[in-house]
Amino acid sequence: MAPSFLLAAALAASLTAQAGESWLFRVAKGQPVGAHRVQPTTPPAPGEIRLTVRRMMGTSVTLLNNSAVAYTYRATLVGADGKAITARSCVLPANNRLAMESWPQIAAAVRIADFKPTRDSSCR
Repeated sequence: MAPSFLLAAALAASLTAQAGESWLFRVAKGQPVGAHRVQPTTPPAPGEIRLTVRRMMGTSVTLLNNSAVAYTYRATLVGADGKAITARSCVLPANNRLAMESWPQIAAAVRIADFKPTRDSSCR
């Protein structure tokens, strides 16, 4: 098991959005930074990404990336019991394009982190 300080650092570097929330953030050194809650219709400024989490047929996420960089990222579903489930995620396309993810599990929140620039368009 990882030491608690490593777990705390990993959680601090991620963004956790509860079902029904929308957030704007930027990516720096592979992690979400400058995150703040917004309305789900708020457009991201250049360089920003908007994340919205909803409970729809399980859990769904929409991400709108208004940067010139496409990313892969790690998504983790957080259940009502606090248990985490690593979820499959696809590429977040660049240039103000939308990505939609859905998972059959009902999650209380979704945690995202570990953004890596990519030219690939596959899921992981």
